[in-house]
Amino acid sequence: MFLRNMWYVAAFSTDVQPGKCFGRRFLNEPVVLFRTASGRISALMDRCSHRAMPLSEGHVDGEIIRCPYHGVEFATTGTCARIPGQDRIPAAANVRSYPVHEKDGFIWIWMGDSELADPGQILDNPEHRDPAWSWRPYTMHVKADWQLLVDNILDLTHIVYIHANTIGGSPQTHFDANVSIAFDGNKVTLLRKMPDSVPPRTYIAAGGFKGKVDRWQQVEYEPRHGNILRVNAGACDAGTGAYEGRRDNGFVLLNVHGVTPETETTTHYIWTICTNAPRETGVPELLFDQFYETICEDERALEAQQRRLSDTPDLGFVGIASDGAVNRARILVNNLKKAEAETAVA
Repeated sequence: MFLRNMWYVAAFSTDVQPGKCFGRRFLNEPVVLFRTASGRISALMDRCSHRAMPLSEGHVDGEIIRCPYHGVEFATTGTCARIPGQDRIPAAANVRSYPVHEKDGFIWIWMGDSELADPGQILDNPEHRDPAWSWRPYTMHVKADWQLLVDNILDLTHIVYIHANTIGGSPQTHFDANVSIAFDGNKVTLLRKMPDSVPPRTYIAAGGFKGKVDRWQQVEYEPRHGNILRVNAGACDAGTGAYEGRRDNGFVLLNVHGVTPETETTTHYIWTICTNAPRETGVPELLFDQFYETICEDERALEAQQRRLSDTPDLGFVGIASDGAVNRARILVNNLKKAEAETAVA
């Protein structure tokens, strides 16, 4: 079961240029995204009502999208605007439209009850519009259940093993971390402090550290504001006040992870890397390249997990001590699913 009454990242704004369209599947439903000549973004069911031709194979012309099979035209609302050769347009010719909203460089889509879609709920990602920050967008098609991605981002103890060659660092540093988890029923926040630790190679390259550092990693997950996770991580020279907010002598790396289900076992992973490191130092580009390799390591691990889960669907997970934030996120998602199911029945 998917969560439908929630905002998901559908694409980056730059992915859909005026006069262009493309198809993508969300929550097992085919959707065509397109932008009109005036710049309006639209999302419709990717199926012409006449003969089921994918509209994503068609053409955007001005403010409409045209089916390539028989030229049937649809407005951004899904209303059938024209059928060549006839004046009468039956109401059944209309196709479903999905609420969409653009914010901070993302195109967001609502797959559930359109009357419940409130763009005001969408979480801010101010780094995408702040000139003091640099950021780079990425889109991956991950062959794994979307909840495995959420688990992965909230379980940072895997870093030392999966990312041994990039951001891992010392195993003992991670297991000795000062960990706190906050959960209020709507939001899970994981905070890990690793004081006086040896910086991993990526951090040394990005921050120019000569000795030990105070590291932090904070993950926030509040799905009612969109199915994204924000990860704030970084390091400062040890003992210089990183945990009191004085971080000018180090660097901050912020990741925005958009996790959007395609099917039960595949996910659109639409994410960004952001940093406030000065552009003139060359650090942002170096950091972006190196962190991309880190995410690729996650992708390989998640797809390996999914293969084995598909092989053994009747076997569950065995919990360990580091699952605290993951377990709370699962409780949160299950509660949202239950509430949505009860609303549907009512």
